[in-house]
Amino acid sequence: MSATTTTDERLLRTSPLRRLLGRPELGSVVGALAVFVFFAFAADSFLRASSLSTVLYASSTIGIMAVPVALLMIGGEFDLSAGVLVTSSALISSMFSYQMTANVWVGVGVSLLATLAIGAFNGFMLARTGLPSFIITLGTFLMLTGMNLGFTKLISETVSTKTIADMEGFPTAHDVFASTLTIGGVDFKVTILWWFALVAVASWILLRTRAGNWIFAVGGNKDAARAVGVPVTATKIGLYMGVAFGAWIAGQHLLFSYDVVQSGEGVGNELIYIIAAVIGGCLITGGYGSAVGSAVGAFIFGMTSKGIVFAEWNPDWFKFFLGAMLLLATLLNAWVRKRAEATK
Repeated sequence: MSATTTTDERLLRTSPLRRLLGRPELGSVVGALAVFVFFAFAADSFLRASSLSTVLYASSTIGIMAVPVALLMIGGEFDLSAGVLVTSSALISSMFSYQMTANVWVGVGVSLLATLAIGAFNGFMLARTGLPSFIITLGTFLMLTGMNLGFTKLISETVSTKTIADMEGFPTAHDVFASTLTIGGVDFKVTILWWFALVAVASWILLRTRAGNWIFAVGGNKDAARAVGVPVTATKIGLYMGVAFGAWIAGQHLLFSYDVVQSGEGVGNELIYIIAAVIGGCLITGGYGSAVGSAVGAFIFGMTSKGIVFAEWNPDWFKFFLGAMLLLATLLNAWVRKRAEATK
């Protein structure tokens, strides 16, 4: 009698609370609300439309890279070269266009191909050598840092590129990568749209495609994933190329915002991208996280960096608040996961 009345657990309905507790970004959303409320009271100007626009812009410059970095971390790897790769992308566009006296869109295209090639190199070396991603991408980080400075000084004879603002194609490229949109009398940078688009595409890949299943499987246990036919090598190369694509977008924004690029920029930003992903619920060990969570993590970063300015506090404390948020978010995410597991 009991055997016939027992319901298959796979057919049991999941309660909304259980589904909510199972979301990777839940902890970061709670943290974002707390940070928002805190600065709403601490800074009188924080709730102004122009201030929120500034916060969104600061968040988008981090979020564009945090999204592909989050996917890479879900896949069980991370990239220490992501920060300088943004600068490399901008330098390639600028110097190729200037030296070849070509339309700047030619430089943009060459930069895309070169940046994707660097991402593929990272993934290929990881798969070929079996070395940890820490070693592979640290090596790429050092090589790119040296190449950025060396080639810039060799070609431009300074540590920055020459201006390309008067070259053909610059106005349209500026519109695509660095323009300002006015909505309701408030100015918004186009990077916000790039950021939202990347979050939407990444979420669709993770939740609605076979590739998304592969990413979670590779990050959870790559040997088990390979045993059931998941293309582990191709998946990881694709993830590194995704980071490179984000670096290309961020690099073009950097270039067409200022029309010159300093060769030493970008060093240290890779840690900020990783922090945003971790605050958003991604695990260092892989197999867990979401694109939306990385966006929330980037938003927390933007609110904190600009909220301190609006509150007229000493900006020297920014890194302290960022470190505290990282620890608190990690602890909160761990607590949420335990609660989710306890309700199963």
